[in-house]
Amino acid sequence: MAPFFAGAAVRFAAFETSTEWCSVALWYDGEIAAIERRAENRHAELVLPMLERLLANSGIGPAALDAVAFGAGPGAFTGLRIACGLAQGLALARDLPVLGISTLEAMAEDSGAARVIACLDARMHEVYYSAYERDGAGWREAIAAACLAPAAVQRPSGEGWVGCGNGFGVYRAALREALGDALAAMHPEAHPSATAVARLAAPRLAAGGGTDAALAQPIYVRDKVALTTEERLRR
Repeated sequence: MAPFFAGAAVRFAAFETSTEWCSVALWYDGEIAAIERRAENRHAELVLPMLERLLANSGIGPAALDAVAFGAGPGAFTGLRIACGLAQGLALARDLPVLGISTLEAMAEDSGAARVIACLDARMHEVYYSAYERDGAGWREAIAAACLAPAAVQRPSGEGWVGCGNGFGVYRAALREALGDALAAMHPEAHPSATAVARLAAPRLAAGGGTDAALAQPIYVRDKVALTTEERLRR
């Protein structure tokens, strides 16, 4: 990996493909340009042309990038591998640092709230779940990311928590019951974005963060991708 100097101006691309949404952002001299669209399962087809469009609109090429960031997960396994693989491909060709950002923290960053419960549908009757509190310009993880049944989610201390993510759409009743009066509002339409990934990555990259591209990897939280026939019949 090429030397990376803390405090230097950073230009980097960011990818987020962990849900049905596909988004790409370009952090360029302190400004963010981004493209987002609902992709369903077309992320691999859409993400690179989206980056090329952003670079063309900004008048720079891939050679001008100093780093690459990506939504590392948790989320859809295929989507996570697409974002990580693209980040690695861009970085390896130019010996750039790569930085993975939690998709759940990215939802908190996008929320505008100070206390956020991030919850994504993990399929198989489970959710990816975490809680974050605003801490200065960043976030403190109040509850670590986990994959569990909606009824088993941990209730964070205090009140005024805002629920973000499609888990609150799929399992609204179970999550409301589990979280009780700690939950002030729900935004099931919320999803992680490349813009949020870029905002979270910028100060970390400027401080010298990032890793060698070959070491970058998704955050799966859960290794299992499907139920067995016996497990499906039991549910």
